[in-house]
Amino acid sequence: MPRIIYIDASDNQFEADVEVGSNVMEGAVDNMIDGILGECGGVMSCATCHCYVDENWLGKLPPMSEQEEDMLDMAIEPKDNSRLSCQIEVTEELDGLVVRMPKSQY
Repeated sequence: MPRIIYIDASDNQFEADVEVGSNVMEGAVDNMIDGILGECGGVMSCATCHCYVDENWLGKLPPMSEQEEDMLDMAIEPKDNSRLSCQIEVTEELDGLVVRMPKSQY
């Protein structure tokens, strides 16, 4: 099972084994990791699962959809490496993926 590394706004690191086929948001919520809220349940209507993907991993993710780009416009403090964690499907290739949570989601 791939391990995802979540780093909060205070640089605390949490690791979680996340099932292949689920998404990074579900991994955080299922493991009670603060900072990824996922208020809409992963249907891309709230941007409360906004995260910053470590630069080394950006090229390993599929490109974001136009709908995800539009939703990220609603996020507080978006950056070039912003993604919605509900849209990052966990695969074996993402073992070790590092995401950071924004201060605005605490």
